[in-house]
Amino acid sequence: MSDQKVRLSKRMSELGICSRREADELIVDGLVLVDGEVQSELGVKVFPHQTITLAKEAQKHLQSKVTILLNKPVGYVSNLPEKGYPPALSIITKDRQDPQFAKDLRLDPGHLMGLACAGRLDIDSKGLLVLTQDGRVAKQLVGENSNIEKEYVVWYEGSISDEAIEKLRFGLALDGKPLKLAKIQRTGPGKLQFILREGRKRQIRRMCELVSLKVTGLKRVRVGKIQLGGLQEGMWRFLKEGESF
Repeated sequence: MSDQKVRLSKRMSELGICSRREADELIVDGLVLVDGEVQSELGVKVFPHQTITLAKEAQKHLQSKVTILLNKPVGYVSNLPEKGYPPALSIITKDRQDPQFAKDLRLDPGHLMGLACAGRLDIDSKGLLVLTQDGRVAKQLVGENSNIEKEYVVWYEGSISDEAIEKLRFGLALDGKPLKLAKIQRTGPGKLQFILREGRKRQIRRMCELVSLKVTGLKRVRVGKIQLGGLQEGMWRFLKEGESF
């Protein structure tokens, strides 16, 4: 049994209870218990074997955090703003909520507080983008130990050999680091399916450059178990109760 103490917020993040920032908020509010005792001091440390529980009010707070699915068009930036280009967050308005998915929950200002992209989708690409207030979701999708699949449709110009496809699947490196095994197959003339378990910056386009393949279009159609489905381009919807990645 380890005798090394760690920060309570870090331990809560490791256990997937919530993000460190959320943990600090709950600790300050006196909503975190360690071995049955309330902990309200920031920076408090615990042993890994100790039992961490949340007050009912904390559970309600975490469950109220929303996750939004957006069908991002080309020309929008997902994370850091770029001069002259609108952020994907600007699409999250009442009139852009896809009506076919708007039966249960309607947008209010509180849903925009702390809402951030969980993963990138570059300005020249379109498709499924996830934004969330929930640190647990963000960690699941983009944490260093994330193993969630992301599926893409890639359109290209010219031709590609079977050898080049095999190289794309395994054997390439970016920024001096080898890439994880990818699933890649032809799905039609000038079209490939990519399934990745990581998300390096402009990864697919850079991979294709390494095998002299020119990408003309890229669309993300799935993240984990969540499909883009019938969500219209430039529209968004809430992740529904019972849905998970």
